[in-house]
Amino acid sequence: MSTLPNCPTCNSEYTYEDGANLVCPECSHEWSKEAGADSTEEKKIVKDANGNVLNDGDTVTVIKDLKVKGSSSVLKIGTRVKNIRLVEGDHDIDCKIDGFGAMKLKSEFVKKV
Repeated sequence: MSTLPNCPTCNSEYTYEDGANLVCPECSHEWSKEAGADSTEEKKIVKDANGNVLNDGDTVTVIKDLKVKGSSSVLKIGTRVKNIRLVEGDHDIDCKIDGFGAMKLKSEFVKKV
């Protein structure tokens, strides 16, 4: 009797094979056999302009004057941004900047302090 992995969504042990996929009868989740063998989700690595790896809570500095969309103000070079959060998407840094408020930045325009 072959041992199939538990469902990655609900951890059910009653999974079964359906062609090239594995299926969970309890939550109806389907995934490929290759994904079942490699069940650890890989987190996207975010790097700054110099190639340093960024993490949640880091402090970064803006390396280029950035126009703020929907405003006539400019985020000046050298602005220090504390306690960043990494998010998925095109603008991969979510932060709060003193004097500007909540903002999303691209990692290519910052460097780690």
